[in-house]
Amino acid sequence: MPATSNGVTPKGLGESAIIRAGVVGVGRMGRHHARVYATMPGCKLVGVVDNNPERAEALAEQYGCRAFYSVQQLIDAGVDAVSIATPTTFHRESAEHMLKAGIACLVEKPLAADVAESKAIKSAAEASGSVLMVGHIERFNPIMRALRREVAGGQTIVPRYMEVTRVSPMTFRSVDISVVMDMMIHDLDVVIMLMNGREPDEVQASGVAVITEYEDIASARLTWHLSTGTCVANITCSRLALKTERVTRITGENAYVKIDYAAKTGVMIRRVANEQQMAELRNLLRQGADLSNLKWHELVQIEELKIDEGEPIVEEIKAFLDAVRTGQRPEVDAAAGLANVRTAERIIAACAEQRGSKGGLPVRAAGWAGTEKP
Repeated sequence: MPATSNGVTPKGLGESAIIRAGVVGVGRMGRHHARVYATMPGCKLVGVVDNNPERAEALAEQYGCRAFYSVQQLIDAGVDAVSIATPTTFHRESAEHMLKAGIACLVEKPLAADVAESKAIKSAAEASGSVLMVGHIERFNPIMRALRREVAGGQTIVPRYMEVTRVSPMTFRSVDISVVMDMMIHDLDVVIMLMNGREPDEVQASGVAVITEYEDIASARLTWHLSTGTCVANITCSRLALKTERVTRITGENAYVKIDYAAKTGVMIRRVANEQQMAELRNLLRQGADLSNLKWHELVQIEELKIDEGEPIVEEIKAFLDAVRTGQRPEVDAAAGLANVRTAERIIAACAEQRGSKGGLPVRAAGWAGTEKP
C-alpha cells in the first residue's frame, strides 16, 4: 500500500470491520449522512454533533444514537469515521481535530473555504495517515456512474469542448460563499476528473453579485493545452434562475455525450458507429446536394446510457467506508479536493479582476451558527 507524502502508510480496519461512524453538522446534508450510516450494513452510527441542541437530539432519537455538542465529545465516544457537514468556513476546524485523532473524514464539498485551509486539511491527513475523502457527490450520480462504466468498458473519451450549465432558483443557503464555491465546484470536479486530474492552464471568468456579497452568477472559460491538442470548458452557474437545470455536454474526438443530472438521463453518439453515414453526407455536400429535408437526429445512432437506481449519497458513503476498511486511496481524495478549490479560487479572482476589484473570497463567520446554512 503506498505511503503518503509524509511517509505514513494508511491502515485499513479490515474488510469485515463494523465501522463506528459519526456526523459533525446535521443540517440539510448532514442529516442524510446520519440516515445512511444508521441504515447501512456493517456500520453503526455512534452519534451526531451539532451546536443546535434540539436538532441534534431529535436526530439522535430518530436514529438511536447519541447527541453531542462538541467534536471532542464524539472523539471520546470512540468513532472510526465521520462525515463533516458544517458550513464550509468551519471544515478545517473540525477536520483537523478528527484527522489528528486518527479518524477518517468525509468532508462535504468544497474541501475548505480557500486553498490555504484545504492544504492544511490535506497535510493533517498525510501526517496522521487517516483516510480523507471529499464529498463531491456528482461523481456518484447515476448518470455519471453510467458514463464511467462506458469509459471503463473501453469507450475512451478525449474531450475537446465541454459546455456546462448549472442554474437554480435562490434557496438562501450557502450565501456566505460565492456561487463558484457553492455550485460550480460540482462541475469543476467533474471536468478536472475528465482531464485526468489536471487543472486548467488558463482561466477567464466573469461574475456578478446581485443579492449576496459574493458572485450569485458566474461564467468561466477554462482552457487546457495538451500534447494532443487544446480542450476548452465553458461553465455557467447561477443561483438566481427561475428554473433548475444541470446539464453537461462533452464533445470529444471520438464521441459526444450529453448528461442531464437532474433528469438522470444521458446519451452518447459514438464517432465510429456513425462514420459511414458521415462520410456519405460529406460526399453529398461536396457534390452540392440539397439536404435541407434531412432530419439530423435520424441520421445518427444515439445510445441511451444505462442508469442504475443507486442513491448518490449512499454510493458516496459506500466508497468512503470501503477506503476506511482497506486503507486505499478514496474515490475523491485530498489532491482532487484541493485542485477543485484552487481552480475555484482562480475563477473567483478572475471575476474580481473583471470587475476591477479585489474582493470575492469568502469571509470567515464569527461563529458556527447552526451547522449548515438553514
